[in-house]
Amino acid sequence: MQLVEQGKVRLNDPVAKYIPEFGQNGKGDISVRDLLTHFSGLPPDLDLSHPWAGRDVGYSMAFSSTPISPPGTRFIYSDINFIVLAALVERVSWVPFDSYCSQHVFSPLGMEHTRFRPPSEWSPQIAPTEYDERGQMLHGTVHDPTARRMGGIAGHAGVFSTGDDLAKFAQAMLDGSSVLSPLAITKITTPQQPPAAPVLRGLGWDIDSPFSSSRGEFLPVGSFGHTGFTGTSLWIDPTTRTYIVLLTNSVHPRGKGSAISLRAKIATAVATAIPLTATEQESLRWKAITGYNEAQSAEHHLFGRNGSVRAGIDVLEQQEFSPLKGKRVGILTNQTGIDSAGRRTIDVLAHAAGVQLKAIFSPEHGVTGELDTVKLGNSRDTATGIPVYSVYGGTDAARRPSQEVLKDLDTVVIDLQDAGVRFYTYETSVGYFLEAAAKAGISVMILDRPNPIGGAFVQGAMSELGRENFTDYGPIPVRHGMTLGELAQMFNTEHNIHAKLTVVAMQGWMRGDWYDSTGLEWTNPSPNLRSLIEATLYPGVGLVEGTNISVGRGTDTPFEVLGAPWINGRELAEYLNARQISGMRFVPLTFTPSSSNYADQLCHGVNLVLTDRDFLDAPELGIELASALQKLYPKQWHLEKMMEILVNRAVYDSLLRGDDPHRIALNWRDELAKFERVREQYLIYK
Repeated sequence: MQLVEQGKVRLNDPVAKYIPEFGQNGKGDISVRDLLTHFSGLPPDLDLSHPWAGRDVGYSMAFSSTPISPPGTRFIYSDINFIVLAALVERVSWVPFDSYCSQHVFSPLGMEHTRFRPPSEWSPQIAPTEYDERGQMLHGTVHDPTARRMGGIAGHAGVFSTGDDLAKFAQAMLDGSSVLSPLAITKITTPQQPPAAPVLRGLGWDIDSPFSSSRGEFLPVGSFGHTGFTGTSLWIDPTTRTYIVLLTNSVHPRGKGSAISLRAKIATAVATAIPLTATEQESLRWKAITGYNEAQSAEHHLFGRNGSVRAGIDVLEQQEFSPLKGKRVGILTNQTGIDSAGRRTIDVLAHAAGVQLKAIFSPEHGVTGELDTVKLGNSRDTATGIPVYSVYGGTDAARRPSQEVLKDLDTVVIDLQDAGVRFYTYETSVGYFLEAAAKAGISVMILDRPNPIGGAFVQGAMSELGRENFTDYGPIPVRHGMTLGELAQMFNTEHNIHAKLTVVAMQGWMRGDWYDSTGLEWTNPSPNLRSLIEATLYPGVGLVEGTNISVGRGTDTPFEVLGAPWINGRELAEYLNARQISGMRFVPLTFTPSSSNYADQLCHGVNLVLTDRDFLDAPELGIELASALQKLYPKQWHLEKMMEILVNRAVYDSLLRGDDPHRIALNWRDELAKFERVREQYLIYK
């Protein structure tokens, strides 16, 4: 990380950029970040089944190792990762690894009794471990057999230290020091694993994984630490400003012991003995409830609560429509605009005392949500007789409300169920109405509804400025984790619209809620989003649907299947399953869509089986699908048709080059982080 701070190493660079020979045997896409988080896909250790010795031999074996899974797909704790990282330090700094550690870490921190290969005069203070292969007790020699074969100096093992020195190290991690900036410390001690991974790992540090027993029962997720095989461990908690150093010897004398339960008991005992201020107690309680990373833990905590959420229309009814009394109102809505009693918002407003409902605007798919045509005409609502004006047509002007209609209104109410995806046209329609309302000098009221795929996950590539279209109102990621009301607030400010906007917020909805935990009845937001499963897959499968692929439109399961007449379903399924995409499995199948792409033609492809929605990064799934089609069927598949939905040239070019999908996803992380800082200002539901 010191080298990263100096600009000599970049976390998302391939390791092979610094160590070219590491790129052999399919490792060209493994990044420095993959090594640091243990998501490289490399096996746990070097082969010890035959005799070998020497640091250069160990490096050579590490560089030539073969992955057992694609990078970014599985957490595999691997000593090889850190053996390679030590080699990287040497290549970049031109200093032997042990000397670098001494000069740049141990000495600056005053760790005078910490080093690789301790001198013989330290032996009386060094605890022996177990008998080695020759039957001799290891005493002052590294216990780890790989590090021992490499001469006692390796990136994953070999350091000897004392409790006092480790306390200095831990204190530096809490307070900062000259060896690493506070920003770098934050970076390495907060979650850096791939999106939706089932563990939390920092860069080098463990946060929440099967190895986190050292946290005990009460230290919160957000603390961090590491364990050692022989029984050592270090755990650090910024909330209570506590660190726990354990130097025990579970392997003495015959390698049979375990310190796992001891670590947990000690951490629990320490945590219960810490005197906390009221503020610290509340912070600790909150972290214990919600978890450190809202994007992962809030949904886990709340899923299944089956709460009773009241949508914006229900809240407006509670207010007896007071914000609309005496006003001439228009409404942008469709079949999803219903209250908890199942009544259309149109009918509710039409019969509300003091409210004059004068116009209805219909988005894509019409007021009933059943039409799947390019152009919709104006009509009249049969139940109320109120004119219906379509804002979905073949031109930009046909997609915007008429100023002639707006001039006779005071307020436009919007009640739509969004899909939580950038390229869903309802979001752009909201932006267009804000613009038109600002021009007409009238107000806009959003009756808010849940984001069906949750408000905690922010995923996918950002759309590029200057490429706006009807499926991209502005620079936001594929999965933005916002409600329509929150998006409207962001559009209104970030696009300098400054319309008079009111959001009638829901009651009872929390960011971690998926739609099936709201208690609200599912209503198809559009003809081909017929279930929450399809909505969950939509941010990924939707990325490729504009190409010459059938995504199941015209079948009973749109967005759950993908195919074409020229695809080999078994081949595609095997390829995608080998990618080990978190939360997904793929089964070969044939299907014949009745409409859309390849209507009435036999298609071969895959059934997309969602196994765990918490761990699925749907936009990255879309990139995986695109990459697979490009690699397997480059002559038949038309990648260029993906740009209208993708609206990101860098991602498109990466697919064209054949870059690894996980590497592509890593490259959009920095832009996502910038977006999240902007997004935070407009969140209604904290």
